[in-house]
Amino acid sequence: MGVARYKEALSLTEHSPWARRFWDALVPLKDRVVEHPLFVQMGQGNLSLERFQDALLHFYPLVENFPKYMGLALAKTRAGRLPGHEDTKNWLIGNIKIEQRHAYWYQDWAAGFGLDRRRLETTTPPPAMDAVNQFLWSIGHQGTLEESIAATNLAIEWATGEWSQRVVAGVKHYAEQGRADINRHTMAWLRAHASYDDAHPHEAMELVKRLAVDEPARRRAFTAARRGLEYYVLALDDCYQQAGKRSLVVPPVLADSN
Repeated sequence: MGVARYKEALSLTEHSPWARRFWDALVPLKDRVVEHPLFVQMGQGNLSLERFQDALLHFYPLVENFPKYMGLALAKTRAGRLPGHEDTKNWLIGNIKIEQRHAYWYQDWAAGFGLDRRRLETTTPPPAMDAVNQFLWSIGHQGTLEESIAATNLAIEWATGEWSQRVVAGVKHYAEQGRADINRHTMAWLRAHASYDDAHPHEAMELVKRLAVDEPARRRAFTAARRGLEYYVLALDDCYQQAGKRSLVVPPVLADSN
């Protein structure tokens, strides 16, 4: 008779010197995301509704595709053959469903700010805001497992968990001003991230430690995490600067000739 096997929860370990340097070197870039004027003003309750809606609309593809990016990483796992792959497989399987639920909660948040599901699902983000999606697809298809985890679950989730703590306090101002409908449904996405169901970035760092067993792998993972955060900043800058200036220009070849 075979011995039953059960998935053990991922336990965090103390950072070795290289892992501490890895984490600390990302902090300034992560802080540029967390302290971006877009999120500062959201947290103060004085970001214009137009900018708020632009952010919710054009970041939706990142949220909706996030479980898919994790699925690309899952496909790379070779449990039992390579260090850290069994732990990573189990962690990804356990969390992909959670991320899908978060996409539905995000739809509720957007609805509270006047954006229906159809608008979310038919949006095409501007190039600078879509760059982060293109990067995560690319790293998911072509990168190593440690690169995928570092870019997606470490970089993106780390920054998101922290800025949502800032924003959750300010959203009530929009309701008080009659500019948004705030209730437990429209707050679910923010509260889930602000309360740090996002142990996720710390768990992702733990996986990177287990996967990246040599210097080249550690460098690849660090570069992927850094680039993910750089694209995040690029997206935020574009959203903050260009909201209200966008217009849909129909190319002549597509215009109705009648």
